Amino acid sequence: LTKQGINEAINAGKILKENNFTFDIAYTSLLIRAQNTLKYILMELNEENIPIYETYKLNERHYGALQGLNKDETKKKYGEEQVRLWRRSTDALPPALTMDDPRYPGNDAKYKDIKLKYLPLTENLNDTIKRTVEYYNDEIKNKLLKGKKVIIVAHGNSLRALVKYLDNVSDEEIMNIEIPTGIPLIYELDGNLNVIRHYYLK
Repeated sequence: LTKQGINEAINAGKILKENNFTFDIAYTSLLIRAQNTLKYILMELNEENIPIYETYKLNERHYGALQGLNKDETKKKYGEEQVRLWRRSTDALPPALTMDDPRYPGNDAKYKDIKLKYLPLTENLNDTIKRTVEYYNDEIKNKLLKGKKVIIVAHGNSLRALVKYLDNVSDEEIMNIEIPTGIPLIYELDGNLNVIRHYYLK
């Protein structure tokens, strides 16, 4: 995390505490920036000891051969419209990595227990939506139905995937939805997990 990211995480924890939020269980990705963000939030809430589940299914979208590249350089190489399409459309796939590329998740020790078929060479937003929503339905939903209060700390695209699913947002609308960093997004659900309302906590 950058210094700004740390400050945003601490501030998010403080805002949640000031509004009397508590949590029973936490979910995050396998990426260190999300895990560290969660750590700072839970420290502010004095809830470091709640169960924490880490999963690749909440990872940020994998941008294939664009992964880690400077946005401006990428725009110069491929054109601004093409980059916008890769970033915003639900089905456009960026150029894929090869399996010997160091950026391929299969070459990272933290993915050693995950079957290769689940590790992407590239992803579009639909791929990210599929794995994120799958995890929500298979794991997180069960805890919510038992009345657990859940915090999810993930990334722009995996959170957009959840927003798309929970709010039944169209493919066209989701292209224009931005998830700001460091601002808690609260979802209140009824007993059947239908959305009552959602709002940003500032």
